Amino acid sequence: MALSVVILAAGKGTRMRSSLPKVLHPIAHKPMVQHVIDAAKALHAESLNVVYGFAGEQLITAIDDPNVQWVMQSEQLGTGHAVKQAMGNIKDDNDVLVLYADVPLIGVDTLQNLIDIKPTNGIGLLTVNLEQPAGYGRILRDRGTIVGIREHKDATEDERTVKEVNTGILIANARQLKGWLENLSNDNASGEYYLTDIIAMCHNEQNQIISAQPATALEVEGANNRIQLATLEREYQRIQAQQLMLKGATLRDPARIDIRGEISIGEDIVIDVNVIIEGKVKLGNNVTIGANCIIKNSQIGNNAVIKPNSILEEAVVGDNCSVGPFARLRPGSEMLEHSAVGNFVEMKKTTLGIGSKAGHLTYLGDTLIGERVNIGAGTITCNYDGVNKSKTVIGDGAFIGSNSSLVAPIHIGKDVTVGAGSTITKTINENELAVARGKQINIKGWQRPIKKK
Repeated sequence: MALSVVILAAGKGTRMRSSLPKVLHPIAHKPMVQHVIDAAKALHAESLNVVYGFAGEQLITAIDDPNVQWVMQSEQLGTGHAVKQAMGNIKDDNDVLVLYADVPLIGVDTLQNLIDIKPTNGIGLLTVNLEQPAGYGRILRDRGTIVGIREHKDATEDERTVKEVNTGILIANARQLKGWLENLSNDNASGEYYLTDIIAMCHNEQNQIISAQPATALEVEGANNRIQLATLEREYQRIQAQQLMLKGATLRDPARIDIRGEISIGEDIVIDVNVIIEGKVKLGNNVTIGANCIIKNSQIGNNAVIKPNSILEEAVVGDNCSVGPFARLRPGSEMLEHSAVGNFVEMKKTTLGIGSKAGHLTYLGDTLIGERVNIGAGTITCNYDGVNKSKTVIGDGAFIGSNSSLVAPIHIGKDVTVGAGSTITKTINENELAVARGKQINIKGWQRPIKKK
């Protein structure tokens, strides 16, 4: 049977004390609601409906997903009222899965299990047992059969002793659900239309209500304030670290790694403490990453070593390369196999050829470097004239002496040697030695470059 999903995201979240809608607060740099949307997509739902209220334009702009149907709840009259707003988008023959945008850790396996146990006529209900159930709706059973849910505000003292509680997540046939929603009443302590009241309706019609439970309670926990948000962040990171270790990675301290994107790994990976992974990152076999590194949208080849305190962003590091410590590879950086950059070396839009090295205190921007090149300490490529960027090309086997400035655009030939302390402004042909250490000259009336058309 086809599946439709309704995600409730209309709450303002005043306890966050923020102008940002609650459901846009991030877990691992991704909005809570996006985690839930991604889980729903993994179930291959026919339609995906998000019910919003507060700051709707901000929410729609932030998510910007053409697969989402946005449904406005102009008045917040309860969860039953919220689900009802979306039912016009859903075919009667579909099953409807109700999720919550502030429950970001809900697992696809848990949801699939709930879908699988749903009765033909009736409701599949996700419940959880809590030692401290205060505030949650209690599951009411009669000789083991679920007969209703009592919200905490309306529960008797005996009912409040029940530890099995409602997560709010359920699945039902759309035609049945529409009928129950039409008959909801707001005659309760909050004056709201509770979605939970459909459980008793379902039971009274002698339909089945079958429950399932998540692997952990945190999987179905919501975040209403920043303390709870931080708790879910730590749980998310614990799960990510556990998955990495199961795939064969050694984490020096699993509690001190943050995965804020997607990471794929080869065999025998070693990751030290305080490493942050962002975006899409791919690691080959036998990669070692030192402490305090940030790696974003980058690819690292086999046997590469990323030494401590290095930052890689949109970079490619080839096999058997060495980076750092304290190196920075900016977007467009590519290190070919057996190349190395050392401490306080920065690269941007630069290719470092096979076996080439830049050991210390160097800036390489908009540069194409051949094989077996040695870049001395303190060397910089002067790629920016204040308006335009220009390219530097260095041929195979070149040796660039320490404290050299290479003023782009410039071409340095194969096996060239540049004397230390030189400022190079002209082409150097193959096998030549260039030494450029002149006296200071001040030119009056100098006109700065203008932007090229």
